[in-house]
Order: sequence, then C-alpha cells, then structure tokens
Amino acid sequence: MVQSAVPSIGPSLGSSAPGFGTDGIRGRAGTELSPALCLQVGYWIGRVLKADGPVLIGMDSRSSGSMLVAALTAGLTAAGRDVWELGLCATPAVPLLIREVGAAGGLMVSASHNPPADNGIKVFGANGTKLSAERQARVEAGLRGEVEDDGPSRCGRSVQRQDLLRSYQDKLLSSVGDRRLNGVPIVLDLCWGSATAFAAEVFQTLGADLTVLHGQPDGERINVACGSTQLDPLRQAVVAKGAVMGFAFDGDADRMLAVDSRGRVVDGDHVLYLWGSVLQDQKALPGDRLVATVMSNLGFERAWERRGGVLERTPVGDQHVHAAMVANGAALGGEQSGHILAASHGLCGDGVLTALQLATLCHSQDIALSDWLDRSFQPYPQKLVNVTVQDRARRKGWSSCMPLQEGVLQAEASMGDAGRVLVRARVLKYKECTPPLSSDNHWLRINKIWININKEHLTKQFESVSKC
Repeated sequence: MVQSAVPSIGPSLGSSAPGFGTDGIRGRAGTELSPALCLQVGYWIGRVLKADGPVLIGMDSRSSGSMLVAALTAGLTAAGRDVWELGLCATPAVPLLIREVGAAGGLMVSASHNPPADNGIKVFGANGTKLSAERQARVEAGLRGEVEDDGPSRCGRSVQRQDLLRSYQDKLLSSVGDRRLNGVPIVLDLCWGSATAFAAEVFQTLGADLTVLHGQPDGERINVACGSTQLDPLRQAVVAKGAVMGFAFDGDADRMLAVDSRGRVVDGDHVLYLWGSVLQDQKALPGDRLVATVMSNLGFERAWERRGGVLERTPVGDQHVHAAMVANGAALGGEQSGHILAASHGLCGDGVLTALQLATLCHSQDIALSDWLDRSFQPYPQKLVNVTVQDRARRKGWSSCMPLQEGVLQAEASMGDAGRVLVRARVLKYKECTPPLSSDNHWLRINKIWININKEHLTKQFESVSKC
C-alpha cells in the first residue's frame, strides 16, 4: 500500500473507507459520515477535480449540514481549492451555478429524502454532471491510502457566495416563458428542507394564490411525516383549501410529487406522460422518446406507445437516466419517484422547476390537473415483495438462482404481455399485471383493477433466493 504524503488530513481509512453509492456518499451524520471522513473526502475530491476555478458547496437544512460543510471545506482548501459556500439551497442549483461561473466542480451536502439523522455528499464535475465513475474510484483509492500524493502548492480559501442563488431563481422563472399562475390556488409542501429558501417566492412571483406547509428550514424535522415521502398533509390541505393542485418536495428539492384537486397522486410517470405529450405535440421530442427506469409503471409504457412514442428504460438512478438521454439525444426523462430531467433546462433533476412546468402548462391550457390526469393513463397495479438476503454475494448473484429464475419465467408466462416481473439486487420488486380471462390463482379487486396475490407461490419462489 502507498501511504499518502499529506499528514495534515490524518491517516488513510484503509479498507473501512466508504464508497460512492447511486447518489454520492451517505450515512448517519457524525458516525458513518464523520467530520474526519469529510475532511479526507473533501481533500481527495479537491485533488481529482481537473479544472481550475472554485468548488461550490451547498447544503439542505439538516442540523449536521454546517458541520460537514466545514469539514469538507477544510479538506478542499487543504487540497489547494478555493471554496464558495452557497448555504441553504436546492441540489439543482449547484450544477447550474457550476456551469454559470466556470467552477471546477461542486458538492451538495444532503441525504435527499432520508430522515434528519442521515446526511450525504453529492459530487459534481466541471460540466455540472455527477462526478465520473473513474474519478469516484480515484477518490475512494485516496481514502484507502492507495494514491501517491505530493500535496498542493497552495492553501485555498473559503468565501460566502449566497448571492449566486438569485441567478438560480431567475432561471426557474425564465423556464416557463410568459406563462403565469395569476390567482391559481396552489399548495406547496416544502418539508422543512431546501425548498424553503426560494420555492414560495418563485410561485408568488408568478401570481399563484399560495398556501405553504412546513415552510421554514428545520434540520430536526426535514422529511418527517411530510414532503414527497408522506403526501397525506398535502392531500388534506389541497382538498381543505379547494386548491387545484399541490406539490411536495424532498429534502434537497431535486424531486417532486403532485396531487390534484381530488387528492390523487401525480407521480413521476404521470409527469413524464403529461409533459412529454405537450412536447410531442410541439414536435419538440426527438424520436418521440422518453427515458425512464425499470421501476416505471407498465401502464405508462403502454399508453405512451399508443401515442406513437418510445419508452427507453434504464437501471434505477437519475445518473442512468441522464446517461441515456445524453447518448440518445432525448429531451425528457425521469423516475417514478419524481426526479425529472429536461434537456432544455440543464439535464438535472429539479423538483421546483418540474412543479412550475406542470402548473403553468395546466393553467395555459385552461385545464385542471385532475382533468388532465384523467386523460393520461391508468397505472397497472404493482405488488412489491421485499426479501432480506443477508449474504451480499448471494443477493448480487440472484440471476444464477435457478428456482427464482423458474418462478419469474412462470409468472411472466402466465401474464403474457399484460404484465412483468422485475427483480433487483437490492430488493425483489413488484409484480404488475392485468387480470387474465381465467386463472386458478387468487385475484383481488382494487378500484376496478385486478392484481394477482397468489402469495403462496410468490413467497416460495422469492424465498429460494436465500437458499441458492
């Protein structure tokens, strides 16, 4: 092992060093995500970024955010990088401002929709996209003490640059063109998080008659029983206030879920279908293509195909959606969970921007969101089955488990083209289907939709994973 030549950041973490997940590094703040770790993460990010210029750092409202920002800043300046601290902001503000000011990269301290005790680090390169896998691997190698490093020639300095966030708000307003929301009754659930810094102001500037829930930053309550992970407060407020729509965001405001005037959920699949339909009609959707993940509903895919469109599926994670959109020149993509990426708006998931687009498109067409939703598609029912498999090798090697493979094949054969089975290494995901004309299985009728709940068959097949 090659030991780092920079004693000021402490000894290497060796095999205990954390790695990058699907969206950066996450863990329990203060323990798994300690200041000592963040010091080293900041240093090695500073060393692997190629471009000159400052490194931007934003954060959500979590109580641990300022502690972790301080540690990351210490590491970055030890690596010779100047740091511009943005303070409380949405994740999409960071990549936008990276490109605008010509920064070397940026970090967002947030655990997104996770509970208040967690935190995380999202890392962006000079082009505003997530740090490449190659550079992530170099950061991880540095943390393990496997990289020779002579240290920087200078120490960087840190300055406060909250003033830059006005530019982000201006971009949000300009994204809707001349569309307005004059007098439209709307409810926003800001979940005590990043959106509290700007979302209400943006909607009010466009003229919305606004009701705000959980509208102050609160690091002890962020995402707790509110926001996009818990829609009941929003649904109740929309119905009680007689609003035509409502929007809920997660902790760092990079995703959004909506509800209509009747309290029905408008998820990412519906947003893609509705927004995509507008772009398709405007001839602004290359190849009539949308990009979504394997989690997107089969009903959405079938409905989009009936419009003559193509739905390209990717693995779960907005970085996979982003990569596919870049590769194929797609204009719109996203996830069922509410991450929506639009090529014309920077290809970064932005919950508030998505909400503005959906709200102003409804108003400009003089159509209620509930009516627009009725014209979209009926989701297929989905059955989620989680199975705990403690052995990571077995879990990752599920595809070689023959009993499971046979079970999947049998289920798919019984459904034909009316359903599918998705298995993920992390969890065994849902079964979605329409009812066959005849079946010996047990079916449950829910809101005029039938779902197979042959639990005995499913359980036997899924349990076989742990036996392989």
